[in-house]
Amino acid sequence: MVEQRPVHNSEVYLLRQTPFTTVPPLSPPSPITPAEDDFCTPIEALSLSPSSIATCDERLAVQERLAGAVHVLSTETTALQRVTQLYSTDAVARSGFNRAVEAIARRQSDRGKNGKVVVVGVGKSGHIAKKLVATFNSLAIQAVFLHPTEALHGDLGQIGANDTFLLITFSGKTPELLMLLPHLDKALPLILLTSHTRPETCELIRCRPDTILLPAPIHESETKSFGVSAPTTSTTVALTVGDALAIVVSRELHPSVSSVFAKNHPGGAIGAALRGPQDALVRHLAVPLSDIADLSTGTPSAPTTGADVLRAGYASPSGWVRLSNGGSGSGTGVISPRRIRQLSASDLVRRIMADGLAAALVTATGDFVPMAADTTVRQAAEWIRALQQQGRPPSQQNGGGSSNDDTPENTIVAVMEKGECIGLLEGGALLEEADKNL
Repeated sequence: MVEQRPVHNSEVYLLRQTPFTTVPPLSPPSPITPAEDDFCTPIEALSLSPSSIATCDERLAVQERLAGAVHVLSTETTALQRVTQLYSTDAVARSGFNRAVEAIARRQSDRGKNGKVVVVGVGKSGHIAKKLVATFNSLAIQAVFLHPTEALHGDLGQIGANDTFLLITFSGKTPELLMLLPHLDKALPLILLTSHTRPETCELIRCRPDTILLPAPIHESETKSFGVSAPTTSTTVALTVGDALAIVVSRELHPSVSSVFAKNHPGGAIGAALRGPQDALVRHLAVPLSDIADLSTGTPSAPTTGADVLRAGYASPSGWVRLSNGGSGSGTGVISPRRIRQLSASDLVRRIMADGLAAALVTATGDFVPMAADTTVRQAAEWIRALQQQGRPPSQQNGGGSSNDDTPENTIVAVMEKGECIGLLEGGALLEEADKNL
C-alpha cells in the first residue's frame, strides 16, 4: 500500500494591477567562423621585429645610463650637503677649520719668513693635493706639493722653518704618510684633511696629537653607493673643504682677493675677463702663426684667384691666410681678415698675381710693424695713431714701403717675444679693442 503524502508547492504571487510583459534576454553575438585555412595564419600584428626589439633595447640602455649619472650626481650632492651641515653645527669641525685658517694665515702674513703650505698626499689624494696647491698659488698663498715617498728620498729639503703642513688622507692611516710623519718637524703646524670627524678615531692623529683635524666625511661608503670603492664622493668632499680653506685664508691675507687672482691668472678666458682695460696686452689679442692657413699661388694652368683667398680665409681657424710660393715682393706675405672682407665681386674672379690683386691684399713680411708682446693695447693704439697724425704710415717706420692701403686699420702688427714673432694682429682690431675699453 502506497503511503499518501501531501504535495508541497511554493509559489510567490506579486500583486500588480498591470501584468508584466515577458521579454526574452538578448543573446550574445555569434562568432564569425573563419575559413579552414585561417586557423593556421599567424597574428602578424602581435609579433616584434628585430629592429623594434633593438630600438627598445637602445632606449632602455640610454635610460639606464642617465639614471646612473643622476645617481652619482645625487650621491655626491648629498655628501656635500652633509659636510655643509657638519661645518655649520659641529663644534669639532668648526674649531678645526678656524685653527687651520689661523695656522696658515699667521705664517703667510710675514713675507720675510717665506712661509708656505706644504700639501702632502698619495694616490687620488695626491691629485687633490696638486689641485689645491694650484688654487692656493692662484690666490697668492704660497704652496708646494710634496709626495710622501719622494720626501723620504730628498724632497724634505724644500720644507722651510715657517711652513705649514696639509696632509690629505681619507682613511687617516695611509702607510706612506705614517712613514713620513716622524720626519716632519714637530714645531711646524700640521693640518689633516680626512674622513674622520673625531680625533680619537684617527690613527695618524693618535701618532701626533697636536694635529689640526679638518673633517671631510662622506655619508656612506662608495662601495655602498656605486658598488666599487673608487674614490669619487670622498675626493669631491676633500676638494670642496680644501677650496673653502683656500678662499677663506686668501680673504684673511689680502684686502682684494679678486685683484691678486687677476694678477696671478693673466692667461686664458679667465684672465681676459679679469683684466682691466689698462692691463690688456697685445699678446692676448695676437693670432698665433700656427692658426694662419697657407695658400699657394697656384700654377699658370690653375692660377689662384680672389675666390681661393676667400675660401681659404673661411676655412682658416683665424680667418688669416698666408700667401706662399709666389716669389718675392708683394706676392708673398699674409692676408688679414679685414682685407678679405674688402674683396669685391669682381675681385673674386681675378688672378692674384697676373691681375695685381696681391698688391692690394697681401702685406709683405717686411711691412709688418714689430711690437713687444707685453705692450698694453692702449699704448699700442696710441703709438699707431700718433704715427698716423704725423703723416708717417706705421709700416714705413721700419723701412717698409708697401704699395697697398697703409692705414692704421690695415697695418699688420707682428707681436714679438725674445726676438721672435709669436703672432700677428690687425691694426683695426687693436684700435677697436682700445676704443671698447675707454
